[in-house]
Amino acid sequence: MSGAERGSDRRTFLVTATAVGAAFVARAVQSQEPAAQQNFAPMEEGAYRPTLRAAKPDATPQLSDDERDVLEHRIKCQCGCPLDIYTCRTTDFTCSVSPAMHRDVMRLVAGGYDAKEILAAFVETYGEVALTEPTKQGFNWAGYLAPGIAMATGAIALTLFVRKWVADSRTAAAVRAGASMPGAASDAMSDDDRARLERALREDA
Repeated sequence: MSGAERGSDRRTFLVTATAVGAAFVARAVQSQEPAAQQNFAPMEEGAYRPTLRAAKPDATPQLSDDERDVLEHRIKCQCGCPLDIYTCRTTDFTCSVSPAMHRDVMRLVAGGYDAKEILAAFVETYGEVALTEPTKQGFNWAGYLAPGIAMATGAIALTLFVRKWVADSRTAAAVRAGASMPGAASDAMSDDDRARLERALREDA
């Protein structure tokens, strides 16, 4: 086989391998796209319970559409996923729970209820699990304060440890420096030992 033929076969092989690789990657991406639109948590379609209140007299909406969307970020979808109802209903179109809860929010807003009252209504229906964050009252304060307290306690303990370590290091350095200075040994001698040493030196002289 000539060099030209070998070069032609090599180019054919590279082109074929590149095409096969591109097709494999495209197929892998396509297979992932549907999964990205769904939650992987087991779905509890029967978890929805109506949260209804009679409209207030002369009801006027207290929330704008944007404020309503912000509120929905604070209400957890009960389908079994970890998302709030706004995120769930706008990303997972297989869920029927979040759209139903959204309709309840819409009715409550139209009924003249404000954000605090709507949250309280969902807590009354589902319990505290209806909220993406627990209310800051009673025992729930522990969940907010405990991490900060633990960090502050750790910082204080670390500061005290470092200060003690620095003080001990300085003391040890001072002792070493004093031991290496001329006359340090005599300073550590008692008066009787110093007197005997002086007598011995005079006798030798």
